[in-house]
Amino acid sequence: MIPVTRAVTVRQFPQTLNSAERRSFLLEIGLSLSADRPCLVLDCLGLIGLDRRALLLLLNCLEQAMKRNGDVRLARVSPEARSVLQSTGVDRLFKIYDSVAEAECSFRRGFAGAVPFQVVHRGSPRAAEHHCPAMQATENAA
Repeated sequence: MIPVTRAVTVRQFPQTLNSAERRSFLLEIGLSLSADRPCLVLDCLGLIGLDRRALLLLLNCLEQAMKRNGDVRLARVSPEARSVLQSTGVDRLFKIYDSVAEAECSFRRGFAGAVPFQVVHRGSPRAAEHHCPAMQATENAA
C-alpha cells in the first residue's frame, strides 16, 4: 500500500484588503487550492474586524477549496472577528481553531491510522513530514 501524504498549506490572511491586496492574495493561494483535496489554514492573527470584502474573500477561498474536495480552516481569529462571523452565520461554514498547530492537526484527524502530512507555510515547506502531537499521544495510547 502506498502511504498517503497530504499537504497542509498555511497562509496569513491579509489584515487590510484593498483591491490590489485581494487580487494578490487570491493569486497567492490559487496555487495551494489547485491541488486535489487542498487543505488550507488561514492564520487570522492581527485581523481585528471583518468587513464585507473580507467575508467574501473567506467564502471565495472556501468555495475554491470545496470545488476540489478540500477544506479551509481558520486559526487565531480575534474575538471581534469571531463576533462578525457568528452574526453573519459564516462561522458555521468554517472550523475555527485557537492555534495554527491545532488547525493543521485537524486535517489529519479525518484519516485512519498515522497519516503524515506536509506543512507549507507561505509557500515554503516547513517540514518534510509533520505528525500532530495530539494524534501521536492518541496513537501511543492505543
